[in-house]
Amino acid sequence: MTTDSPKEVSLLLSAWSDGDHAALDKLVPLVYDELHRLAHRYISRERPDNTLQTTALAHEAYLRLVDVKGVSWQNRAHFFAVAAQMMRRILVDLARARQNLKRGGGAQQVSLDGVLVASPERDSDMLALDEALSRLAALNPRQSQVVELRYFGGLTDEEVGEVVKVSPRTVRSDWRLAKVWLYRELSSGVNDDS
Repeated sequence: MTTDSPKEVSLLLSAWSDGDHAALDKLVPLVYDELHRLAHRYISRERPDNTLQTTALAHEAYLRLVDVKGVSWQNRAHFFAVAAQMMRRILVDLARARQNLKRGGGAQQVSLDGVLVASPERDSDMLALDEALSRLAALNPRQSQVVELRYFGGLTDEEVGEVVKVSPRTVRSDWRLAKVWLYRELSSGVNDDS
C-alpha cells in the first residue's frame, strides 16, 4: 500500500459511485490493508474458539461493500465507517447464530469495560452492546454513531467529525457521554424489551 493518500481514495470512491468500475480495481489495493486492520481489531475481541479468521471477515465486509448500491461515497472516512458497520453486523449476526444454538442462552448484561476487554462470553457481550447501541441510537443517534465509528471503526476524532459533520471537540464530548450512558445501561442489568 502506498503512503495512504486520502484524496486519491476519495477520488476513486467518487468515481466508483459514478459507475467507473476501473476505479474499484484501483481502490482495492489502497484500502485493503486498512480493511484487514479493522477486521483484525474485531477478531481480537472475539471468543478464543472463534472460527472466523481476520482475512475472512475483511473479505466478507469487502464483498458486502461492493454489493452496496446507490451509495454516494463522501470520502475515505465515510467508506471506512461503512466498512466498520458491515463488520459489526457480520459479527453480531454470527454471535446471534451461535446464541441461538444454545438452549436457553439469554444475553448476559456486562459493563462496557467488560466488552472492551477480552471476555469468555463475547457473544453475549457483543449482543448486549449491540442492543444497548440500538437503544442509544433511538435516544441520540449521533452519540451512537460516534461510538460505532470510534470503537468499531477505529476512526480518529477528526475522521469521525468528518463523517458526522461535527468538530473533533464535539466528537470527544459525545464519546465521553455515550461511554457513561452505555456503562450504566450494560451494568444495570436492565433488559428493556418494550
